Amino acid sequence: MYKIKSYQYGIALGICLTVAGCKAPAPETVTTSTPVPESFGATAQTQDSNNTSALQWKDYFKDQNLVDLIDVALKNNQELNITLQEIEIAKNDIRVRKGLLLPTVGVRAGAGVEKVGRYTSQGAGDATTEIKPGVETPDPLGDFTISAYANWEVDIWKKLRNSKKAALNRYLATVEGKNFVITNLIAEVADSYYELLALDNQLDIVKQTIKLQTNALEIVKIQKQAARATELGVQKFQAEVLTSQSLEFDILQKIKEAENKINFLLGRYPQEIKRTDSTNFLSLLPAAVSSGIPSQLLANRPDVKQAELELVAAKLDVKVARSEFYPSLDISAAVGVNAFKPSYLFTFPESLLYSLAGDLAAPLINRNAIKAEFASANARQLQALYNYDRTVLNAYLEVSNQLSKIENLQKGYDLKSKQVDALNTSIDVSNDLFKSARVDYFEVLMTQRDALEAKLELVDTKKEQLNAAVHVYRDLGGGWK
Repeated sequence: MYKIKSYQYGIALGICLTVAGCKAPAPETVTTSTPVPESFGATAQTQDSNNTSALQWKDYFKDQNLVDLIDVALKNNQELNITLQEIEIAKNDIRVRKGLLLPTVGVRAGAGVEKVGRYTSQGAGDATTEIKPGVETPDPLGDFTISAYANWEVDIWKKLRNSKKAALNRYLATVEGKNFVITNLIAEVADSYYELLALDNQLDIVKQTIKLQTNALEIVKIQKQAARATELGVQKFQAEVLTSQSLEFDILQKIKEAENKINFLLGRYPQEIKRTDSTNFLSLLPAAVSSGIPSQLLANRPDVKQAELELVAAKLDVKVARSEFYPSLDISAAVGVNAFKPSYLFTFPESLLYSLAGDLAAPLINRNAIKAEFASANARQLQALYNYDRTVLNAYLEVSNQLSKIENLQKGYDLKSKQVDALNTSIDVSNDLFKSARVDYFEVLMTQRDALEAKLELVDTKKEQLNAAVHVYRDLGGGWK
C-alpha cells in the first residue's frame, strides 16, 4: 500500500514539475511609436496628397543623356547586383523554414555481420535456436536491412510556422532593401551627372576669364612701354593669369574624377560620358516638387518599409523563442525488411519490420540557454522598434531639410545672379577706367577676381538646386517604382 501511494505521489510530482517547467516568461512590452506630424513644417503646410514620388524616374528626369546613364546603372551596378543575391539568399531561407514543417522521409540500406561469444546470453540463445527445423542460427550472424523511415516534428505551438513567417518578412525586407539601393543609385547618378555639367560650365568660365586676364595683361604691358604702368603691375597681372590657368587644370582633374565616378556607378571601365552642352547649364530649371503628406513616407520610402518588416520578423522571433519553453512532439516511423541472409529479405512476414514512436519532450532543469535566447529575441525586437522609429524620423527630417533647402537656394540664386550681373558690368567699367588711367591695376585685378568667384559660386548654387530636386525625389521615396 505504501509503495502504491509513493508511486502516485511520484507521478503527481513529475506532472507538477513538467507544468512548472513549461511555463514561459512574458515577452517584453513594445511601446507605441510616435506618430508622424501632419506636415513638413512651415515650408509645406498644405495637405495636398499629390506626391512627386509617384512619378517614374524616366518621367521625372527630362535629360535623355541622364536617363540613358541611369538605365545602364540599373543593369550593371555591382552594389545592386550584390543586393539581388541577398534576395536570393533570403528566398532560400524561406524554403528551409518551409521544409521544417514537413516530415523528413528517407530510405536506408545496410549490411553487417556480428560474432558474439558462445558463453554469453545472446550466444547461448543463438546456439539453441533453429531458423528452420534442422537449421541452426548461423555463426557469425549476418544483418541485411532495407527500409524507409520518416521523422516529423508536430508544430503544436506554431514555432515552425512563426519561424517561416519571420523568414518571409525578412525576404520582403531584402526586397525593400533592393528598392532603397535603386532609389539611392538613381540619385547618385543624377548628382554626379549634374556635378559634371557644373564642372564643364566652370571650365568655360575659367577659360573666358583667362582670355579676359590675358587681354588685360597685354594692355598693362603696352602701358608699361608708354611709362604709364610699372613692372609691378605687369607681374601682378601675370600672376593672376597663372592662377587661373592652374585653376583650369584643377577643374579638368575634377571632371575626370566625376566621369570615373559615373562609370563606376555604371559598372564599366573609364570612357567619355555623353552629356548636355554646358553652355545652357544656368538655364536648367529644377523639377517641380509636390511633397504630399508625411504619412505617405510610410508607404513610399523603401527603408521605412524595410524597417517595418524587420520589426514584424523580430516579433515573430520572440514567439519562436517563447515556444522553446513548451514540450515538443516528435513522431518517427519506419518500415522495411531485415534478415541475416539476402535471400531471406523478401520472405514475408518473417523479414518484415516496422516501428512507430512518438516522443514528447519538455525542458525542465537548466533552462538558462533557452532563457538567454528568449531575452536576446526580446532585445532584438526592441532594437528593431527603435530602428523603425529612427528610420521614420530620419525620413521626415530629410524631406523637411530638402524642402527648406529648395526654397532658400532659389532665393540665394536670385541674389547671386544679380551679383554676377553687377560684377560683369564692373569689369567693363574697370577696364575702361584702367585704359584711361583713372584707376590702377589693383582695382582691375580685384574686380576680375571677384567676378570669377561669383560666377563659380553661381554655378555651384545651380548645381545644388538641381541636386536638391534630386534629393527630395529620393527622400520622398521616388525612383524604385
